[in-house]
Amino acid sequence: MKTKHVSRKGEISLGLTRSDSNILRSQKQYPLYTIIIISQGNGTYHADFGSFKIDGPAILFSTPLQTLKIEGNIGGITMLQFHGDFYCIEYHKREVACNGVLFNNIYSKPIINLKQDQFAFFDRLMSDLEAELTLKEPSDAVLTAYLQLLLAKATAIMNQVVNSTLPRERDEIMEAFKLLIEENFLSMRKPAQYADRLHITPDTLSKRCKQYFRKTPTALIQERIALEAKKKLHLTRKSIKEIAFSLRFKDEHYFSSFFKKVTKVTPVAFRKKTGISIVANSSSLNTD
Repeated sequence: MKTKHVSRKGEISLGLTRSDSNILRSQKQYPLYTIIIISQGNGTYHADFGSFKIDGPAILFSTPLQTLKIEGNIGGITMLQFHGDFYCIEYHKREVACNGVLFNNIYSKPIINLKQDQFAFFDRLMSDLEAELTLKEPSDAVLTAYLQLLLAKATAIMNQVVNSTLPRERDEIMEAFKLLIEENFLSMRKPAQYADRLHITPDTLSKRCKQYFRKTPTALIQERIALEAKKKLHLTRKSIKEIAFSLRFKDEHYFSSFFKKVTKVTPVAFRKKTGISIVANSSSLNTD
């Protein structure tokens, strides 16, 4: 069964899909924010360069046009999708504290394995949301409230998981690597540069990064640059040339080639499919 809410412009603002089977068994890219709730089963969630173990019930997250795939024996999928202008993650990040935890964080797992009572909460919430969607004139205010509650609850559960991590599981060098990327991703693009700053060999950096983040150092650096590019493409009205320059690419063609390699779409296609946010004119995003 599939229900959806359509905005006045004719674009899907928020939609909900339920399926008994694995609807992501082949690679897919959606131009919407996507939340996937799995009721049962085990498998692997592939999101761009990362692979994450699923032990159902679980809730998964993805940003627009990520390459997604689920392998394994998975059943009972509920997929909630919303347009960036229906609920802007960047704009509402202070309200639900979700930016950097559920969607826009390349370092955290985009998946939460749920306890049964937690799954029951999200399942009830989805049923209430679905009931609203089936009305002749669904209320955007009600749908937004349900979505915000879902994000806030998921963020709280994610924070509990992070805070319960044992000290011996925390790799201080990898945490330092994460901070270095955030501070230098525009100027330092080679893993060897970071290894030198961390006083370890590139091989050691690669091994520990794969163990800790489930990604290679190169993938992390490239994803961080691509994330910044996605924000600028969606949240600003700057031209592709201006964005390329702000991200320190030598020209827009080199930037486009890099972006397509990482995201599988060109910057022009990404902007066309996701659109420029209605908050672009008032966005406080640092675009320099």
